Amino acid sequence: MTTRNFVSALSTVSAAALLAGAGVVPQAALAETAGDKAAATAPAIPQGTGYFASDSALPFHAPDFTKISEDDYIPAFEQGMAIQKAEVAAIVANPEAPTFENTIVALEKSGRMLGRVSRVFYALTGANTTDRLDAIDTEISPRLSAHSDSIMLDPALFARVKAVYDQRGSLDLTTEEARLLEQTYDNMVHAGALLTDAQREQVKAINSELSTLTTEFSQAVRTATNEQPLIVDTAEELEGLSDAEIKAAADLAAEKGHPGKYAIALQNTTQQPLLPNLANRATREALFDLSYHRADGTNPEYDTRELVAKIAKLRADKAALFGEADWASYAMYDRMAKKPATALDFMEQMVPALAATQRREADMLTQAIAADGGDYAVKPWDWYRYANRIKAERYDLDEDAVMQYFQLDKVLEDGVFYAANKLYGLTFERRTDIPTYHPDVWVYTVRDADGSDLGLFYFDPFQRPSKRGGAWMSNFVDQSHEWGTKPLIYNVLNIPKAAPGEVQLVSFDNVSTMFHEFGHALHGLFADQRFESLSGTATARDFVEYPSQVNEQWATDPQVLQNYAKHYKTGETIPMALIDKIEAASKFNQGYDFGEVVEAALLDMKWAALTPEEAAAIDTPEKVDAFEQKALEELGLEIALVPPRYRSTYFNHIFSDPAGYSAGYYSYLWTEMLDRDSRKWFREHGGLTRENGDHFRKTVLSRGGTMDYFEMFQDFAGRRPDVQPMLEARGLAGQSDTADTEESDGELPPRTVE
Repeated sequence: MTTRNFVSALSTVSAAALLAGAGVVPQAALAETAGDKAAATAPAIPQGTGYFASDSALPFHAPDFTKISEDDYIPAFEQGMAIQKAEVAAIVANPEAPTFENTIVALEKSGRMLGRVSRVFYALTGANTTDRLDAIDTEISPRLSAHSDSIMLDPALFARVKAVYDQRGSLDLTTEEARLLEQTYDNMVHAGALLTDAQREQVKAINSELSTLTTEFSQAVRTATNEQPLIVDTAEELEGLSDAEIKAAADLAAEKGHPGKYAIALQNTTQQPLLPNLANRATREALFDLSYHRADGTNPEYDTRELVAKIAKLRADKAALFGEADWASYAMYDRMAKKPATALDFMEQMVPALAATQRREADMLTQAIAADGGDYAVKPWDWYRYANRIKAERYDLDEDAVMQYFQLDKVLEDGVFYAANKLYGLTFERRTDIPTYHPDVWVYTVRDADGSDLGLFYFDPFQRPSKRGGAWMSNFVDQSHEWGTKPLIYNVLNIPKAAPGEVQLVSFDNVSTMFHEFGHALHGLFADQRFESLSGTATARDFVEYPSQVNEQWATDPQVLQNYAKHYKTGETIPMALIDKIEAASKFNQGYDFGEVVEAALLDMKWAALTPEEAAAIDTPEKVDAFEQKALEELGLEIALVPPRYRSTYFNHIFSDPAGYSAGYYSYLWTEMLDRDSRKWFREHGGLTRENGDHFRKTVLSRGGTMDYFEMFQDFAGRRPDVQPMLEARGLAGQSDTADTEESDGELPPRTVE
């Protein structure tokens, strides 16, 4: 996951990343700009003070966390907004005719101080928050929304932008400049440039309220997750966990005010990582139920359902102001898929085979339970325990034994970095002179193949209460030739930290996550754009996960494995036979692994497909429950056995601030299609070679958001994407009875996309 483009949107009014909630007014004002304002004196630009007033003096303009206090943020936000307002006012007051440079580029360059403070602030609220930072977030989010609206709802500003846009056919622009102009105009129209005065006021009010509600949702989910560990009385109830895990549970219980008991912290997803190891079925069920019901009012202290209902209604109302049928139609204007129907058709193709797989695997697991002496059918809290057992028997795969080959520092430096060196010629130097926001964060200088500095990479691997769940990438500094800045990238994960003195081992799932997030990092590091708002991962939501997923393939490349996957005691390299088992086993349990993601993606689209009338009818917590249940039942999947990866009440991807995956959680599936087809291309062209890496860098990783994404893929692969490799990788190929159809109106025919 990448948050870089949300933070860019929050932190600056730079052209293509302009806040989607903002709007501007139509043509009326061009005459005013050229006439009444022609003689206006450009307003003075105020000078900022404090830490964020200028670029950091550290190498690469790295944030100096030793000089930043929580008291710095509000003044810096306020000054940053004031400076940007003055910068935009100067654009509007310019007596010269609008040009690409004095309007589009000037707008792109506004908001530097606001960008600096926002990038640091939102990095910390995600990875190392405090009560004070949360309070600032609550206060500043609606003010940022109002600030964006106050700029973008300026008729004279849009008039100048439109004047340049209308001349685009006669302008001598580079491809990137043309893209910036097009996106600036499109984003302004999407934000409200063509609405009436009354509609624009409604948009402003909705934006402000959404900013408040989505921030509240994010904080409420984090609280519900962190403050509701499962508490048990005895170690016997935790049978199956390791001694270290039981000790950690005892320590957490003491920390939470339950000395002498044991506690298991919740993770962000519905399924919980310790469930498969717990032998006590009652403990498994209690842990699962706590996770599933964490924010749905089962515990009255934690209930996000009213927030969900309000957010869904406001989004539907906003879409209606733009003449769109629903939020999905409004939100997908700049996506690769473009239309909700394209994404839905793509996912629904997989449902018949997936449902059959779920039923078949459930029967298999119930039989395994019976063979184990159990007299019950499989439930979600049993699923992974018995699926892992069957996997171990069928593929002779011991997950704990696999972990012995994956030591965290070696996975990163001898695996992730090694693959980047072989593909792209990159080298990495660990540094201790760059301040970090937490002692567990590692920093590296990244150098290109010619030895030149490419940027900085921050690695924050460990789970802690101050960090939200999941894994993500973003930037402290965006790459830009306009500013001469190099990218400062961070990866954040949630790996359980080993006890002091113990070797830090990681599961193979976390190995894949490390390669995945570094794929995002490469996308940011290889950015080669003039403008920040088109740089690196500033791409469509349903494209941005593609490079990161492609990078996962190198985790099991034989040459890479030989370099990093060594037993932490013996030094023995992991046997390729074991890797073959891992890859063969990866096609097993797709009923759950794939099913929970498809269900979450389809649930997201159901919320995003509500009309204003339908959304208004969901006006109580109980109706939120009923809508979710009905939406899931309509999917045709076995939701009682395989619940979605996230329920609505803790679905941060789509209801939090910023909710960049709203009407877009399907992106993980869409980009997996691109990824699996790209892996096929790499295999056909020799795999891990500099030639292949340089080609992928040239055609995809360095292009940012500067061109059409289908064209970008075609430049890389020489053809259109094909869904078949994804179905084969998931073990679903040949199981669907979907027939080929003719391509029509941009919709997705089976096996290909347009």
